[in-house]
Amino acid sequence: MNAPLPTLAPPDPSTDGSAPRHPTLRIAAVIPCYNEALTIGKVLEEFHAALPEARLHVFDNASTDGTAAVARTAGARVTHVPLRGKGNVARRMFADVEADVYVMVDGDATYALSRLVEMVDRLVADNLDMVTGCRVDAPDEEAVTYRAGHRLGNRMLTGAVTLLFGGQMQDLLSGFRVFSRRYAKSFPAVSEGFEIETELTVHALELRMPYAEVPVHYRARPEGSHSKLSTYRDGWRILRTICKLFVNERPLLFFSIVAAALALASVLVAVPLFLTYWQTGLVPRLPTAVLVTGTMLVAMLSFFCGVVLHTVTMGRQEVKHLRYFAVPGVRQQE
Repeated sequence: MNAPLPTLAPPDPSTDGSAPRHPTLRIAAVIPCYNEALTIGKVLEEFHAALPEARLHVFDNASTDGTAAVARTAGARVTHVPLRGKGNVARRMFADVEADVYVMVDGDATYALSRLVEMVDRLVADNLDMVTGCRVDAPDEEAVTYRAGHRLGNRMLTGAVTLLFGGQMQDLLSGFRVFSRRYAKSFPAVSEGFEIETELTVHALELRMPYAEVPVHYRARPEGSHSKLSTYRDGWRILRTICKLFVNERPLLFFSIVAAALALASVLVAVPLFLTYWQTGLVPRLPTAVLVTGTMLVAMLSFFCGVVLHTVTMGRQEVKHLRYFAVPGVRQQE
């Protein structure tokens, strides 16, 4: 079981954003938005207050409510992404923006940015590649904003990912993260929608990148603002993404499990046939014997498919590692 997150401490007065903390680093705030005209102004205002040296980039995902106009008025550079889906936006963000540190946060104003400077400092001081803001309820909210159903689903999905890929994670689905340049430039985004957070986490675990987690307050949306998430539809898509990543990144384990299941089924069906043959010297149920033989052959083929695909996966991982190592760490760029 994962250890509980530490309790939030009072903000450090030295992180009030009054002076640049890392003047030699290029820090970019990359904010995906879809119809967030009511909230994006507040998010950009909090960025200005917490991290004034950050360059603000809003990626407008075909909004129809004037999100882009509000963002420009608040001093952000707006990029239009017509292809719908947060994964498509993330791909554009990491490709288009050149920076040493990337701060990604949703444009719905649900994440408090009081720990933003602390997260950036942690990334730089420990030479990390990812710092995730783990959601906890804000103390000034009248109701629980991080709903129990979402919390349970997040724990189940997080547990599945850590079981399959290792590591210790508390919040797989957080939309508030800080990345190093070498993470951003080695991340081959494939997902299209909200399952991108799963892919972001698995990429860090797969390349054994150094990462950390910092608890952040999770607030309710302002009145009139509506969530774009669908609990069951997006949960199913995230689970499907985990399965797909399991097959792609752990093919030997996946196909070995399939092979073991098929081989066990074949043996169980074969036991009565073998006992009959032992007693009479005959195989009266020939179709069953053919089925047993075919099932065992498929089990062997499944195992060897896993061996071959494991070799391919190792080659892909080597390429990603080489790309990752080609970019200096954030501490080397200070």
